[in-house]
Amino acid sequence: MIVGHERDQLGTRLDHGQMRNVVKKVLVSPREGWEGWVMRLFALGENGCSPRHSHPWPHINYIVSGKGVLHLSGKDFNLEPGSYAYVPAGEVHQFLNGGSEDFRFLCIVPEEGDQ
Repeated sequence: MIVGHERDQLGTRLDHGQMRNVVKKVLVSPREGWEGWVMRLFALGENGCSPRHSHPWPHINYIVSGKGVLHLSGKDFNLEPGSYAYVPAGEVHQFLNGGSEDFRFLCIVPEEGDQ
């Protein structure tokens, strides 16, 4: 069992290659007893983005705050708090924040997706 608050977790700044102005926090993982899965919280700052990429595992996303765009399979989807997405394995995708407020979302992946 684990109960916590994201403010108590250290974030890792990811700012390399095509990834820009991103902070990742791991909230729940096998370390806390959730075998096989990892729940992360991403914050994309102003003009932040993930790289346009694909990988062999799926993920589930839930938008916590801010507004952004999910580029998925050649289409752009506007996202806001309460939006969610399932990104299948192998699909090309990218998250973008075009605003000034942080775009924050949960991302749940199989353990292999957070190595």
